[in-house]
Amino acid sequence: MIAYKENKMKKVIGLLLLLLCMAPVSDAQTIRNTNYSVVAKIDQDGTVRNSNHSVIAHISSDGVIRDSNQHYLGKIESDGDIRDHNHSYLGKVESNGTVRNRNNSYLGKVENDGTVRDSNHRVMGYAKGVPIRYAAVFFFFNFF
Repeated sequence: MIAYKENKMKKVIGLLLLLLCMAPVSDAQTIRNTNYSVVAKIDQDGTVRNSNHSVIAHISSDGVIRDSNQHYLGKIESDGDIRDHNHSYLGKVESNGTVRNRNNSYLGKVENDGTVRDSNHRVMGYAKGVPIRYAAVFFFFNFF
């Protein structure tokens, strides 16, 4: 009976390992320009890389943005406020993707499908699968 349980346990562990190996690995989130060329990728850990794969920044889970040397650049607040390295208010990303500057002027929008448009509704680029706030910081606030 003990040998049967051990054999069954080995099979279960083997199946779990097989499932883990087959689990899809998540791709980096990609930011593209108007020509659909890759300009940056954001890894799952928040590392931002340029098109040459060089690290240009890191966004932590609490919204802190640091450059490749870990210098504090700013923060994306949980309410959508964007602040620079001096904690000065730069603007806001609203829940619907609308982006405004510190004077509450409309800068543009990150649409649900990842299309990024300027204040004249022209396409600036694409950020499909990228969190709206990250795309807004990339395209409108020049942290990277």
